[in-house]
Amino acid sequence: MIPEEGRPAGWLRGYGGIEADIRQMREFADRLQDEVTRNYAPHLSYIADDMKAPVPNPADAFIELVQFLQAHHETQQATVHTVWDLGPATGHLADAAGRIADQYVHTDAFSAARVADVERALGRSGMAGSRPLPVLSDPTSTVDGPVVLP
Repeated sequence: MIPEEGRPAGWLRGYGGIEADIRQMREFADRLQDEVTRNYAPHLSYIADDMKAPVPNPADAFIELVQFLQAHHETQQATVHTVWDLGPATGHLADAAGRIADQYVHTDAFSAARVADVERALGRSGMAGSRPLPVLSDPTSTVDGPVVLP
């Protein structure tokens, strides 16, 4: 009897096995990490410069503009978090694929990676440190000028 950790996920049991080429998984991991390092991370400073462009305080009597700029600032913050988290998350995926490729590199082509091995590789906290988030100015903040919020 095959132990539970060696069996496919419950929703895959009727579909048979999933085959993966370990050499291509190593290549995938290396190319993915290279893509993040060479073509994504260098552009973050340009994105930060664009995102940090100051927006003048709105007139407090124009309530709709104040509300729009509040929503814009919140959306901009969420975008910055997403953009800055993409690099480390992608690097983490590349690292997990590399760990699985390293673990199974000397096995035959039909060996089955256990679900627990994949979950363990994805669960490791070996992510590279992310860059610090840029500080975005809030155009509706009362610190930079008199804005009366509704």
